[in-house]
Amino acid sequence: MNTDQNNREAQPVQRQVALFVTCLADLLRPSVAFNALELLQKAGCDVVVPELQTCCGQPGYNSGDFEATIPLAKQFIEQFEPYDYVVAPSGSCAGMVIHHYPKLLQGDWRNRAIGIAAKTFELTTFLSEIAPLPTPVKQVKTPSVSYHDSCAGLRELGIKQQPRQLLKQQCGVEIQELKHTEVCCGFGGTFCAKMPELSAKMATDKLNDALGTGADILAGGDLGCLLNLSGRARRLGLSLEFRHVAEILNDDLTGPAIGAGNSPSSQDGSSR
Repeated sequence: MNTDQNNREAQPVQRQVALFVTCLADLLRPSVAFNALELLQKAGCDVVVPELQTCCGQPGYNSGDFEATIPLAKQFIEQFEPYDYVVAPSGSCAGMVIHHYPKLLQGDWRNRAIGIAAKTFELTTFLSEIAPLPTPVKQVKTPSVSYHDSCAGLRELGIKQQPRQLLKQQCGVEIQELKHTEVCCGFGGTFCAKMPELSAKMATDKLNDALGTGADILAGGDLGCLLNLSGRARRLGLSLEFRHVAEILNDDLTGPAIGAGNSPSSQDGSSR
C-alpha cells in the first residue's frame, strides 16, 4: 500500500447530515435546533438544513388522516434523500420516518421510504452510535438533572441509555432517576387535545415524580413532552426547570428554560 493511499485512509470521512428541525422546534423553541446543529458540527459532520422542509405529517397520521399525510411524507423524502444521514432532535419525528413512512407509502415510494428510514436517526442515538462527540477538555458544572423518557423514543426507537451516557460523558451528569420514568407524561400528540383531563392528571403525576427526585432540571429528548410538562407546571405554580437534552449537552443554559419565556437562543441561536 503506497503512502498516498495510507494518507487518504487516515483522513476522517466527513458525513453530510441533513438536520430535520421539526415543527415544534421551528415554531416554539429554535434553540433546540441550533444546539443540535452545533453538536453535529462538533461531532465532525457537514450539516445541511434543507430550506423547504415542513412537517413530517405525524399529527395527521396519528389522527388517521393518511390521505393528507402522504404528500408530506413524499415531500420529506424528496428533501432529505440526497444526504448521507437525516438527524432529528425528536424521537417521535424520527420514529414517524423510520417506522411509519414504509407502512404509509406504496410502490416505488415505499422503496424510497425504506431507504430514507435506514439513514434517519434521533439526535442522541446518532451522537452515540454513528458520530461520537469529542471528549470535552473541561466539563462544565451542570445543575442536577432528572430525565423523562418519551414514549415514541423509548418504545419505537429504543432510546434509553444514549442520552444518559452522553450527559455523563459530556457534562458529568448523574441522572436523578424518576420512579416512573417510562410512564407517559400525557402529551401523546393529539391525545392531550382529545382527552385533556386525563392528560393533565398524567402530567401532574409526572411532575410530582420529578419534584421527588430533588433535581433542578427535568430534561428530555422530545420537545412535545417538555412543552406539555412545562405548561402544566406553570399552571400549578411548580418550580422546576425544563430543558431539551441538546441544550444541556451544548451548554446552553443561560437563557430562560422551556415555558419560561423568550430567550436570545430561542430567537437566533446566539445566547452563547
